[in-house]
Amino acid sequence: MGKDKFTARLVLAIIAAALGSGFQHGYHTGVINVPQSVLKDWLNSTYEESYGSYLDESFLNVLWGVTTSIMNVGGTIGGLLCGVVSTKFGPKNGLFLNNILVAIATILMGMAKPINSIEVMIVGRLVIGVNCGLNAGLCPMYLSEISPVSLRGAVSSVYQLVITISILVAQIVGLGCILGNDVNWPYLFILPIFFAIFQVITLVLCPESPRYLLGVKHDMHKAEKSLKHLRMTDDIGEEMAEIKHADEAEKALPKVTFKDMVKERSLKIPLLIAMALMVAQQFSGINAVIFYSTDTFVKAGLEGNNPQYATIGIGVVNVLMTVVSVFLVEIAGRKTLLMVGFGGMAIITLLLSIALKFADKDQAIPWICIILVFVYIILFAAGAGSIPWFLVTEIFNQAARPNAVSLAVPTNWIANFIVTLTFPSIESAIGPFVFLIFVILNVGFFIFIMRMVPETKNKTVEEITAQWK
Repeated sequence: MGKDKFTARLVLAIIAAALGSGFQHGYHTGVINVPQSVLKDWLNSTYEESYGSYLDESFLNVLWGVTTSIMNVGGTIGGLLCGVVSTKFGPKNGLFLNNILVAIATILMGMAKPINSIEVMIVGRLVIGVNCGLNAGLCPMYLSEISPVSLRGAVSSVYQLVITISILVAQIVGLGCILGNDVNWPYLFILPIFFAIFQVITLVLCPESPRYLLGVKHDMHKAEKSLKHLRMTDDIGEEMAEIKHADEAEKALPKVTFKDMVKERSLKIPLLIAMALMVAQQFSGINAVIFYSTDTFVKAGLEGNNPQYATIGIGVVNVLMTVVSVFLVEIAGRKTLLMVGFGGMAIITLLLSIALKFADKDQAIPWICIILVFVYIILFAAGAGSIPWFLVTEIFNQAARPNAVSLAVPTNWIANFIVTLTFPSIESAIGPFVFLIFVILNVGFFIFIMRMVPETKNKTVEEITAQWK
């Protein structure tokens, strides 16, 4: 066994952390897409039963927008709590305790239909959002801190891989022939509890992050024990020396506060990069494609169940390309993949806007739209999908990392909220030209990445952060 190899215990820790938390994040992001019409009908009938009148279309769309996007509000709250939770409990124990919120949210969402309460469903979505916001900060942090430097990018990409798999699972079980129908849809929101149970059981077998144990708890013995457990060898002298050196260097620095994050050049620049990449991930147009893909395919001319199956096809491509990105990120590097991704997405969103505009002119155009969306997903999954989540943990040292995550993760959820809430209205107003907005944004992100984002492949945190001092 060596410090640059996957061991059975490291793999178990990766699976326990990523599968349990990433599934909640991805599943609850995608679960309401395919059965959208069924859930809207329930909102309407429940409102009529409670208030004696049906909703008009505009109010129904507003209520649906709130039900959809309230999860992002919860995600913002959870993201803001990441620093406090990771410092007080540690990344692993924080993930463990976070499953309490899954249990609460499952009860609320699962009971919404039996008690005919829209409010209970919305509160349940809010609570699961808090859970997902915490997961989005704690899981990449834990994965980054337990990984050897040479495997850090690949390991950290696993969280995004689980998100894409769980979005696909949500799309499949959300089909009308499975759970996405009038009778069974509450079970859609109960299913994820089994992954929370899985995480609770498996995390018990995993150690806390050795970097946290040494840097925050100042417990050398437990840090060494944790590292030996993960590497399955007593030969940890070299790696432990690196962790000690980083810890000593960080102790020499003053305690990092939120005020320091926005004042100190060595922290301000990486914080800008981390937050900008979180905004870029959401404003690239991914949620417009994922959340409204079925509707986009309908407008492109697909009929019957074909739009739903095309949307599931997107999920399959997303999963496959995210698997590829796990290996690409350590071969091509972070910056290269981000530049290729955002540059390519700018071109694809331009072509998609043109294709949707002329969708009724030729029978081949709907299929061109599908191909363009699939290429877009490939480009997104290769870089923008996973890299922003773990890059924030790579460009900050242990002292600044919790605060950085607490600022970067809510930025992602707020950007997600803005896109989710505004896209339907903008799309209704300007039609397919809505994708031109993403063309402009992706070009801007490409330029920003080219000028500002450092390459972090195979570099220690000390080497990365030194350039801003």
